[in-house]
Amino acid sequence: MSRITSVFDTLRGAGRKALIPYVTAGFPRREDTLPVLRAMVAAGADVIELGVPFSDPMADGPVIQRAGDRALAQGVGLGDVLAFVADYRREDATTPIVLMGYANPIERMGLETFIVRAKDAGVDGVLVVDYPPEESSSYARQLRAAGLDPIFLLAPTSGPERIAQVGALASGYVYYVSLKGVTGAGHLDVSEAVARVADIKTTVPIPVGVGFGIRDGRTATAIAASADAVVIGTRLIEVLEAGDPADAAARAGRFVAEIRQALDAPPGG
Repeated sequence: MSRITSVFDTLRGAGRKALIPYVTAGFPRREDTLPVLRAMVAAGADVIELGVPFSDPMADGPVIQRAGDRALAQGVGLGDVLAFVADYRREDATTPIVLMGYANPIERMGLETFIVRAKDAGVDGVLVVDYPPEESSSYARQLRAAGLDPIFLLAPTSGPERIAQVGALASGYVYYVSLKGVTGAGHLDVSEAVARVADIKTTVPIPVGVGFGIRDGRTATAIAASADAVVIGTRLIEVLEAGDPADAAARAGRFVAEIRQALDAPPGG
């Protein structure tokens, strides 16, 4: 059983929902990466999505693009991200870490080399935005053979065939993008997202997390009515960039703690 599956099983048994914060590796500064991870886990994060900086992030809005640009300006690449994970694993052997990014850095490293290095570093799952499920059966098999969970996206425009394909290929969890467009765009229609997730779960046999547009405890709690996890990225990046980088970890920890408290509050509390 993977670390991701174990975490979701434990949370399900306790009647709780997973909190999955997203941060860009190397942001605000290279040296902030590990302190930010530590602070978020201490504050109640269940899984970490660690973004791999890339120069052409087609699915990311301006906030996460800025974070990636700052990380790239410091020379942070895929190899550095794997080193961050390996360093973090020396102190935390239980919190799952998912790498989220694009195909180009992986292809440049070589898929087989990447899988070996990711496994050795202690990565638990991989979400590649531009690996479509229709063309990813071999990729998914290779990841699972190494004990890594292939995680795929679903969107409001995903039809029954795409949902079935993702349900057959993915493990760990599925990431439902609740908005059309890039990260941080538009207004989240909570009722529509809740209904859509409930529909997806009739086909997809693994946990479903929801991201894009969740910015506070109120929306996180509302989404958690049907989702197994909430993913928060853009708002967290805004928190990290708003102030002295030396205090970034503390700000991240406070923000994650607020969301955790909201998710764990009793109904009507």
